[in-house]
Amino acid sequence: MPFDDLSKSLVVLDQDSTLISTVELSLSSWLVASLVPGLGRRPQKKLDPKPEGLLSLLLQWRDAAVKAGHPISRIVVAFEAGRDGFWLARFLRSRGIEAHVIHASSIPVKREHRRAKSDRLDNLLLMRALLGWLRGEEAHCSMVAVPTAEEEDAKRPSREHEALVGARTGLVNRMKASLIRFGIRAFKPGLRKAAEALDGLRTAEGAPLPPHTLAELRRDLARLRLIRAQIKEIETQRLTRLEAAPGHGPHPMILLLAKVLGLGVETADMLVNEALSRNLRDRRAVGRYAGLTGSPDESGRKRREKGLARAGNARVRRGMVQLAWRFLMFQKDCALVRWFRDKVAAAPRRDLRKTLIVALARKLLIALWRYATQGVVPEGVIFKQAV
Repeated sequence: MPFDDLSKSLVVLDQDSTLISTVELSLSSWLVASLVPGLGRRPQKKLDPKPEGLLSLLLQWRDAAVKAGHPISRIVVAFEAGRDGFWLARFLRSRGIEAHVIHASSIPVKREHRRAKSDRLDNLLLMRALLGWLRGEEAHCSMVAVPTAEEEDAKRPSREHEALVGARTGLVNRMKASLIRFGIRAFKPGLRKAAEALDGLRTAEGAPLPPHTLAELRRDLARLRLIRAQIKEIETQRLTRLEAAPGHGPHPMILLLAKVLGLGVETADMLVNEALSRNLRDRRAVGRYAGLTGSPDESGRKRREKGLARAGNARVRRGMVQLAWRFLMFQKDCALVRWFRDKVAAAPRRDLRKTLIVALARKLLIALWRYATQGVVPEGVIFKQAV
């Protein structure tokens, strides 16, 4: 499968036969700007947020270019990545229009303290970035790979699971904080019989819990039961899908990763659908996509490292750092873990452990990418025993 370099256009731009448009999307309206061959002006029009209206406007501008003696062979539309996602790009592509989604952080903006900002000015910035990209200027701006609806839908279970686990943790912590205010520290909300144990709780003074606090805790426990049931449902449905169709789509890659000791199905599902199933070019692209690369600050004699770039997928970054800590427990004979321990032992400062765990996470992600896509088994990795 060929790699698509989204940092520049690989098609020669003929401005006399190309209609170029940018769309500034908002909740209440869309502002569309265009370069129409044969017209002496750059038209802009505000529309209701409806794709049919945008499509009709593009066809009107195409007809205007034809009347001016410029037959249109290519229509290019671009908009900034944001809340609307990719549905509009898929809608336009299905109707024969070349649609692109511009990575928001790749568009340079003025660094004035109080720069003017409006939809019209933002659209001009989008048009300037798009024209440079279409002319083939490398790294002028970057385009986001537009996923299919199926690829987007495959990410939902993992993301919902992450949100529910976070809600469960927050709810348990809030319940513990409510009880600590009355001197109760030993209560565990996660137990199955936690609701029955509420009535027997006593404050530090030996009195029962106040009625409003007790009612609040009962409601929190009811929400906690619901969240735990939803988490269990997601996990059960995932296992059912994998067992029913082990060879479908990204399932073989998920099952392959899940064989590694210390790497569960949830982490494997997240890594595959968020990163490893993407057509990434090389190991550097893998590290950049996860935001696990450095951000140097060098000017003249100044040399310093500002830390992680954090420009990539935050879910992959968090998951890999957590997986790196788990590897230290479950994969002690792995070559990457031995490298980490040697570096920590030779480090002059003890606080470098957290810095090195990020380096281990990056190396581990690249190793798992090679394992999942090329079949290269990481050196010293232990696999789970077949039941």
